[in-house]
Amino acid sequence: MFEIVLGTANPGKVNEIVKLWSDLPVRFITKEQMEPWPDIVESGDTYLENALIKARALVEFSSKPVLADDSGIEIDALDGAPGVKSARFAGSGATDASNNLRMAHLLLDVPEGSRTARYRCVAVLVKPDGTCLDAEGVCEGSIALVPEGEGGFGYDPWFVPAGQDKTFGQLSAEFKDSISHRGEALRRLAEKLKSTDFLT
Repeated sequence: MFEIVLGTANPGKVNEIVKLWSDLPVRFITKEQMEPWPDIVESGDTYLENALIKARALVEFSSKPVLADDSGIEIDALDGAPGVKSARFAGSGATDASNNLRMAHLLLDVPEGSRTARYRCVAVLVKPDGTCLDAEGVCEGSIALVPEGEGGFGYDPWFVPAGQDKTFGQLSAEFKDSISHRGEALRRLAEKLKSTDFLT
């Protein structure tokens, strides 16, 4: 069994990843199994840069392969913001609630037809020898006028994926995984893994 450190402290992400890679011969090591956890500053300008910063720092810390990702929501009416700053949109130490509050305030006067957005995710897998694989996933959609549902995390109660009439917060975890940005990125990364000798 190939051991991989999961480069996230977000339990929602952990659950998504474990489900999506359940058919691969891997065993995941979580943050709780590796305390203390290094303090990592995500200072990159792109999702790929931030994912690699996390992965390489944890590779150095653990001497094991690391799977990490960075993702964000890009809102057209806000010129693509918050983007890579999605987790810190309301400032340092922001919570999902404070980030959503700031977003809602900025979109207060934006009509329904002008609230197009997308979730984007870049996932990377880095080995101690420096070998790296990466993949990107995108889920197009829009921002609802009011939040609905209590599922998911982050901006999920506000985000309505294209072709759906419910938010990520209302959709089942299984259905969300099948269409989400992270699901797409991880499935693409899994396909790359299966076509290489990376897991040997």
